[in-house]
Amino acid sequence: MHLQRPRHAIVIGGSMSGLFAGLMLRIAGWSVDIYEKVEGELSGRGAGIVAQPEILAALRDLGLGTGELGVPVQKRRLFDIQGRITLETECPQVMTAWERVYRILRDGFPAAHYHRGRSLQAIEQNDVGVTAIFADGERVIGDMLVGADGIRSTVRGLCAPDSQPRYAGYSAWRALIAEGAMPDDVHRDIFPYMAFCLPPGEQMLGYPVAGPDDDLRPGHRRYNMIWYRPADERTELVSLLTDEKGVEHSLSIPPPLISRASIAGMRDAAARLLSPQFRTAVTLVDQPILQPIFDLVSDRIAFGRVAIVGDAAFVARPHVGAGVAKAAGDAAALVAALGATDDVVSALSQYQTERLPEGLRMVQRARHLGAYLQASRNTEEAALAARHSVSEAVLEETATLDFLYA
Repeated sequence: MHLQRPRHAIVIGGSMSGLFAGLMLRIAGWSVDIYEKVEGELSGRGAGIVAQPEILAALRDLGLGTGELGVPVQKRRLFDIQGRITLETECPQVMTAWERVYRILRDGFPAAHYHRGRSLQAIEQNDVGVTAIFADGERVIGDMLVGADGIRSTVRGLCAPDSQPRYAGYSAWRALIAEGAMPDDVHRDIFPYMAFCLPPGEQMLGYPVAGPDDDLRPGHRRYNMIWYRPADERTELVSLLTDEKGVEHSLSIPPPLISRASIAGMRDAAARLLSPQFRTAVTLVDQPILQPIFDLVSDRIAFGRVAIVGDAAFVARPHVGAGVAKAAGDAAALVAALGATDDVVSALSQYQTERLPEGLRMVQRARHLGAYLQASRNTEEAALAARHSVSEAVLEETATLDFLYA
């Protein structure tokens, strides 16, 4: 009796999207190899994320469980510049760290099929398969290739070079602060909450996450802080992305290379614009991270035997807190489409039909929420800014996915 070999999937990108896709495809009976261009272990540079219910459900479905995934938070608070609480709302959520979710997924995928330091150069495909060609000359043949390689996706660049990230008109200063370093009064006011301060046209927020090595013990956790500030693309952003040696970086800049002048300017602005609690928090930051905010819309996410998922396909600004949830949703939709037919090309076309509207919806929602932070706005964006910059709206809408079910 002839046993049919499992269909083979080549996954390019070994972060959240690639791991969700790889793990779900394996459960569906595919053989999967993941190729990650970074040689060392990946890092989210300390990014905090909201453990949306969709993420928890995906982990459970993969048999990975969730355990203590992060830090439960019950309420949101808004502080004015004097440090007074002007608004408080109930919003139970679990706050976790990028590294925590990544590690759960990474440990669940077979190490022998996770390949580091592999840079994709080209893709070839025909009626019976697809070939990934790597920088070292190796050619890997599969039945399907999944591009899960993020906002700078090589796969997207090869298949749809016109789809490029678009700068949103503002950047974020991010940092993780050790819980034990916080003065008692600041800790009392902001640490147990998702806390906000809203200078005109800006947004500061923070929430607790696990400490180093997923440490959830009180006193050993960290506070994840994000400060969104307008930055004109042709002037201020260029300055922010220029290091001490005068080298201008594109899209992002490694934290150690951020200029001292840029960090000093951020600290000066904090002293002028933020509540006392957040002013103190900023003084505790040793090495901030600068994150220019981009979004990305794709017109196509299926190309014969090639599909793109996660941030390779769509990038929504962080305000919706949907990045990891969308990665899981894309992977689930892809596997469901493949399970409905043996025709890979037809399945990927169905995946595209289902997920294109969903990706666009998330991007549009995030643009609405972030319009008031932009350095410049057109008439429509000005109307959105007026609607979504109200304090009550910011607290109600940030990092919640209720709009998906409206």
